[in-house]
Amino acid sequence: MQTPDSQMIPAATLFDPLPIKAVGASLRAARFAPASDVPDRGVCVLLNGQTEFIEKYFEVIDELRGRGFAVATMDWRGQGGSSRMTDDSRKSFVADFGEYDEDLATLMNWIVQPMLTDGRKPVALAHSMGAHNLLRLLVRQNSSFAACVLSAPMIGISFRGQREFLVRAVTDYQMWRGKRADWVWGMEARDPHKVTFATQLATSDPQRFERTQMLLREQPDLRLAGATWSWLAAALRSMDWLRGQAAAVTTPLLMVGAGKDRICLTARTKDFARHALRAEYVEIAEAEHEILMERNVIRAQFWSRFDAFMREHRAPA
Repeated sequence: MQTPDSQMIPAATLFDPLPIKAVGASLRAARFAPASDVPDRGVCVLLNGQTEFIEKYFEVIDELRGRGFAVATMDWRGQGGSSRMTDDSRKSFVADFGEYDEDLATLMNWIVQPMLTDGRKPVALAHSMGAHNLLRLLVRQNSSFAACVLSAPMIGISFRGQREFLVRAVTDYQMWRGKRADWVWGMEARDPHKVTFATQLATSDPQRFERTQMLLREQPDLRLAGATWSWLAAALRSMDWLRGQAAAVTTPLLMVGAGKDRICLTARTKDFARHALRAEYVEIAEAEHEILMERNVIRAQFWSRFDAFMREHRAPA
């Protein structure tokens, strides 16, 4: 791991966006070299969640670089600096999660593969929807990664007090009505410019929350409010499919659940880990959904488990 007196240049200073072209979208990607004063541990693919963007993860990128990893990352279509899919750039829209499969394949082919040396496989750190999309890849291509760490993966989502059958019925009805690109009820109010620390659902750390808000005030075009009916319908289909595929995933996994998650269902993560062949499950009791954006005491627990897992599956720092 990086020493306290390391002169590693911060990711925020090095950030040089790389445009890559996927089918149906232009994506914004980036790559970062590891710290020069620690042993090389290969490439870590960092995949963020819905509504997120590369700049939000500069701290995490530097923590990975300080552990000896080169980092490859991107913004999914419809968010961050990648192509937006509706006239209202605050809306999250895809017709099917196969579109995210295309995004990940493009990142792997154009950014990750050229970074690999000596036949080494990359590792991955993925959060929420990014972890969901990574699992979709692992179901089909188990040999893609040496090991993967999943933070609060999107295997089931909270309906926030609404009955699931009702949410599904309303979603089907709105799709039938041709309202695919309309907001899911209540999502427009989740515009980051309207949300406060008291009304957000993702972290118990006011400082890291405010850091993200500051980035979005400085670069308002990066913000995303929430889902359309089409995105929700696609997410429900993909989660229904994924939950039956756990036994097909043979890649070593560390699945980290958030004990106070109000966005994804931690119980679904635990159940998936129980059925995957090489999965380890750990739950951080005090964590809200965005474990990597949490208070230091919570993040320390995450990184401790990350380091132990990587010592087993990747050369130690």
